Amino acid sequence: MHDDTATTAPVDATVTPNGAGQPGGEGDLAAELTAARAKAEENYNKFLYAMADFENYKKRIERQLAEIALAGRRAVLVKMLPVLDNLERALAFDDSEGLRGGLQATLRQFEAALESENVKPVTVKGLRFDPKLAEAIATQPAPAGVAEDTVLEEARKGYTIGDEVLRPAQVVVAKGHGS
Repeated sequence: MHDDTATTAPVDATVTPNGAGQPGGEGDLAAELTAARAKAEENYNKFLYAMADFENYKKRIERQLAEIALAGRRAVLVKMLPVLDNLERALAFDDSEGLRGGLQATLRQFEAALESENVKPVTVKGLRFDPKLAEAIATQPAPAGVAEDTVLEEARKGYTIGDEVLRPAQVVVAKGHGS
């Protein structure tokens, strides 16, 4: 008979297939997987919450912008109502002097309302034509002593708001020389 005890290594009773029961084995992997799934679900819920929060933020900003725009429109319209009142009063006068005075007061109110909104008239008559400030609606032969491309008449005033053109002036421009 052979003595096999000396040639074979003792079997470790704690070893199981695939390392189950050992640190880093299937039992730990299952726990790590469960923890990772829980963390993923938590992160997904945070993502959904953040997306909902962002959508609410967008809606709130849209509402605020609409309210700001409405407030701006209201402010301008409230400034125009007294002008409307004066036009109605001016039309109620029978005599031409009362009508003229009412219309002049109305014009001053309109100008003041526009000025309060930083709207200013552009004066281009007698200046060299600038297509950034005016649009030519007609040309006329340049009178003696007037350079070509000079604005001869303003058919409609132009206005700026700050540094931007709100409405270009409509002008008649000198072209060529009269004979």
